This record gives sequence, structure tokens and C-alpha cells, in this order.
Amino acid sequence: MTISPVDSDGLAMVPRHPRRLVYLGTPEIAVAPLRALVAAGFDVALVVSGADKRRGRGRATSPSPVKAAALELGLTVTDDLEQAAEVNADLGVVVAFGRIIPRSLLEQLPMINLHFSLLPRWRGAAPVERAILAGDPSTGVCVMAVEEGLDTGAVFARVESPIGEAETARDLRSRLTDLGSDLLVTTLVAGMSDPVPQSGDVTYAAKISPDDLRIDWSRSASEIERVVRVGGAWTTRGGRRLKIHRVEVSAADLDGGPPGSLCGTVVATGGGAVELVEVQPEGRPPMSALAYLNGARAEPGEVLGTEPEP
Repeated sequence: MTISPVDSDGLAMVPRHPRRLVYLGTPEIAVAPLRALVAAGFDVALVVSGADKRRGRGRATSPSPVKAAALELGLTVTDDLEQAAEVNADLGVVVAFGRIIPRSLLEQLPMINLHFSLLPRWRGAAPVERAILAGDPSTGVCVMAVEEGLDTGAVFARVESPIGEAETARDLRSRLTDLGSDLLVTTLVAGMSDPVPQSGDVTYAAKISPDDLRIDWSRSASEIERVVRVGGAWTTRGGRRLKIHRVEVSAADLDGGPPGSLCGTVVATGGGAVELVEVQPEGRPPMSALAYLNGARAEPGEVLGTEPEP
């Protein structure tokens, strides 16, 4: 095992020119950076990813997106984190790994993390979604040192990018993945410079829950539109869940109705109105809101979201 020099906190120090890597990642967002590192000629000695998960009602399991990509690339894959210290790597590269990396491993193998925000804003699990929900005008990606704290490490490189007015979390995540892959490779090829400590106000990006995605019609139209852009937004109608896939802020004046009240495809909110564009009733495919409401014979003044969660 290679012995890395340590910093004042006893953690292994990131080398200037790492070539032999361990890659730690699990979901789809971590696939493109792995492919970019391999294409750039880095020696990825080991990929550590989440364990295979059972899918459906049978006993069959399927690999994580990163494991599937690693196997396609002919790389060695494990879900045993301890093996990362056993392959004489120069550096660990972490992208959306989803597990806490223990100090004992950080003392042996220096690690960097590709994080999808402009740290210290939106440390944590859901930086892309939280940036949209907060109405941030821009976000970005950072290459940072991995420490024991949650996304607290100093930053080696960053790039900022505006958030489009109608950009969904899915689209933004895809774009940031491309930016991050380029930044990661460029930073490693150029050689690791001295990192800059994070500065500014710290915010935390807690994991998105179903409650975060339930539409509160008493909120403003722009806030509701942002919830829908995150993906998975829902409300209730007639005691059943109704997914809301796309809305547009409307100029219609529905001040006479309570929040959630329908007038055609337009819904009153606590500040302004939104027009429903695409919805999905329970047990049915996505469809235009106009087709759904016409078929459901929605009455003017009907109020969405008044029933308890089904």
C-alpha cells in the first residue's frame, strides 16, 4: 500500500499529479464523470459503487448505473469501501457516492469530490433541486477536498452557470454533469493546485421528500412552478393523487377563488395563478391537462388539494 503524506488534521493529502484512481459513485449522475476519466487516460484501478438492488417482485437484482458502466468499460467493481485502500491508488474521486467515507480511509487515501453546487451554498444530498426551489439565479459545480464534515472541504476548482427560467431539475442535472465532467478532467490533467477554503453563507440541501413535492396552493405561482420543475410534484383531486408534470405561470386574475380553485386549466394560488399543462392521474399515462379536465368533467370553482393524502 502506498503511504500518502498527511495534512495537519492527519488526513491524506491530495497529490499534485494523480494518475491511478479509485472512483466512488452510484447513480446515473456519476456515470459521465467516470467515462470522462477513462477517456482521458486515467488508470481507474477500482470502482466502488452501491450494492445491487432487487427490482420488481422477483429475486432478480440489477447493478447501480455506475457499476453497469464500469463493467461495460472493463473496470473492477466492488461495493466494499475498504478495498479502496488496497489498490495502491494515488487518489479517490467521489461523485454522488451516497455513503459516509470513514476517517480511517481518508487517512490512507486522499479524496476529492465533484459536487453539484457553488459551495458553501447547498451542501448535502439534493443541491440541484434545492437551488431550483430557492429560485437561485445560478448554480455550478465544484471540485473539493473530502473531509469528515458534510461537504466542508476546500475547493480546488469551480465553474458557475445560470439556471434557465424554465429549466427542470432533470435538464439542469444533465447540464451540470457535462460541466462537472469537463472540470474534473481539466483539473486533474492540469495538476491539483492549492485549494481555497470555502467562504460565505452556508446552506444545506436536505434530501427531497414527498412532502416537499406536494403542492401547497397557498404559495405563490412562481414558487409552485419551481416545485413542478423539480419533478414529482403532486396534489389531490377527488381523493386521488394527481401528478403535475408541467405548469406555466398565468396572467389570469382569479382573486375571487381560494387557492387551488380551478377555472378551466388555470388554478388560483396564494399569489397569482398557474396554468396546468401536463398532468398524470393515478393509473394512467401523462396527458394534457385540458384533455384530463375535460374528460373528468371538472367543475369551475373545484378546489384541488383539499383532501388528505391518499
